Parts: sequence; C-alpha cells; structure tokens
Amino acid sequence: MTEHILVGPHAVLEALRARRRHVDRIYLARERYDPRIAEIVKRARDLGVPSTQEKRERLDELAKGVTHQGVLAVVSEVGYDDPFALVTRIRAATPLPLLLLLDGVQDPQNLGAIIRTAEAAGADGLFISKHRAVGITPAVAKASAGAVEHLPVARVAGLPAFLAWLKDQGVWILGADPSAVQSLYEIDLSASMGVVIGGEHRGLTVLVRQRCDLLARIPTHGRVDSLNAAAAAAVFLFEIRRQHSIVKKLSVN
Repeated sequence: MTEHILVGPHAVLEALRARRRHVDRIYLARERYDPRIAEIVKRARDLGVPSTQEKRERLDELAKGVTHQGVLAVVSEVGYDDPFALVTRIRAATPLPLLLLLDGVQDPQNLGAIIRTAEAAGADGLFISKHRAVGITPAVAKASAGAVEHLPVARVAGLPAFLAWLKDQGVWILGADPSAVQSLYEIDLSASMGVVIGGEHRGLTVLVRQRCDLLARIPTHGRVDSLNAAAAAAVFLFEIRRQHSIVKKLSVN
C-alpha cells in the first residue's frame, strides 16, 4: 500500500469522516489545540488511529513544503475509480447525472478548488486527464478542504474518445468556452450533462471542443472577460443543478 501525506485540519478531518482510505497515523503540532483538533483526536481514537504530538519542525519535514497548519496524517493513496464503471454506477443511481470533466488542468490549487466546488454543487463524479494534467496530490487534497474524500474521481487516458462514449450513453456534453455564441443562461440544461472545463491557459483543446454537443460562455459585465477554471466550473455546475432541481420538482408534482 502506497502511503501519502495529507496536510491541514480540514483534509485530515474529512479523511477520518469519509473513511474512504486508510489513515495510518496523525501528527499534531504540540502548541496547536482547538475544537477541530479535539474532533480529529476523538475520531482518530474511535477509529483506532494513533495520534502523536510533535514539534512543528517535524511536521515541516514531513509536509515537504506544503503548509500543514499544525495537522498532518499518513494515509493510503487516494483511489481513482474506473471511469466507465463510475459512469455506469452514476447512471444507475440518478436519472439526471451531472459529470465534470477537466481538459488539462495543471495547477494543484485550481484542481483543489474545482473539487471543492464540484462536491458542494452535488456533482456525481469528476474525470481528469491522465496526461498533461495534475492528479490528486497532497496540495490538491489540502486545497479541496477535504472534499476529495467525498467526490468520486476517475482518470481518463483519452478524453475525446471518452466524451464520444459518454454521448453514446445519453449524456450531453457541454463545453465551457469564453468565445461561444450562446450564453450559459440561454440553454436548456435539464438533461444528463457532462461539463468540460479547459486548462488554465489554453482552454479546451481542438479535439475536445469538437466532441462537445454544445458550447457556452459565462456572460460577464466587468472589464475582465473570462474566469479561471475553478470559477467557471462553479458557475456551470450550479446553473445545471438549478435547472435539474426544477425538473425534479415538476416530476414530483
């Protein structure tokens, strides 16, 4: 079992809550103690996970440059889902899947923020490229504030081919593109949706753009005419969730 370092009180606490991966040991800075630390210690004790107090220098050494805020855990590597099995499981669980797909996001802070947003919006799964893209690193887990422990994540070898397969499964593919003709708010999004967000600098690649059923932009009113990947993901996901909630209410009534 490959071990990784998880840093920060949010990330460690959510790992204990979710119990998706093995937590081997927790290290706490000697001078750090607050209600969150108390909950971490209690949950660790209940799960039989040893926790020790160490000098901050020892935590700095283990964290290898990542800010740990006095809390650090040794955990098993995050488990990636098989992308095809994950989609099958999601489609069996909900009539209106909401999938998020990333086309070459490379910045750990961006990916962490996207994961946090996707989990908050109720996305059913996140799909990230295997190549030329960041994976789930300690920095990503910390930036997600523990959301990575709850959101299923799969890695995809070839995103354009995977998008084509999704379309065969009845999932509409919506690409975020600042140059798109249609505004996000002009489109009926009340179907099974896969949202594709491009990388930080290049946006959607040519092949991925060609696989999209629809392209949409976020209308802006200030001098800055585009948003970063994390902010764009938030706007798209919450708008789709809003429209999905209307469909569900109508179906109940």
